[in-house]
Amino acid sequence: MIHGTTVPLQRLSWNPFKSCVPQAGIWDGGTQDAGDTGNTRAGSLPAMPIRILIAKPGLDGHDRGAKVVARALRDAGCEVIYTGLHQTPDQIAQAAIDEDVHGVGLSTLSGAHLTLFPRVISALEARDASDIVVFGGGIIPEEDIPALEAAGVSAVFGPGTHLDEIEQWVKDHLKADTTQEEPVEGP
Repeated sequence: MIHGTTVPLQRLSWNPFKSCVPQAGIWDGGTQDAGDTGNTRAGSLPAMPIRILIAKPGLDGHDRGAKVVARALRDAGCEVIYTGLHQTPDQIAQAAIDEDVHGVGLSTLSGAHLTLFPRVISALEARDASDIVVFGGGIIPEEDIPALEAAGVSAVFGPGTHLDEIEQWVKDHLKADTTQEEPVEGP
């Protein structure tokens, strides 16, 4: 599926043995050992990773930071979808719904964060997807952070933020769905 006019979504594979994978078992009621990811137990399926959409809203053409964060989250075990440059808030919201993500990470260096981040949140709400967590980063002045938080942005990461801090925040605030139902056998 292509979102936007020129760039298809880019999927980064996930490592099922890393930290963004839930530690409780899907099929055993959460009784598996804390270090077991569910990938080696007989009769169980692997736990699904936290799914994150990384997006560059607006006309900002610099995406190195977004790609670095996307790769770090992928390396931490998350499943990451990168939308590419020049996405509208509506395109980002629709991609988030289409990809069934747990969170959306927005990145901007253009100074349009006070306009674009709230519009993404509004677009998600308009699509009945206000449960998707929105966080952001980029060149964002400290005095703008309270306005973004009031608009519904869960966290803002500025320049110089360590990737470990972002990974830990994602692990603490975004939860993968571990309540999948057992498959029903056919008649």
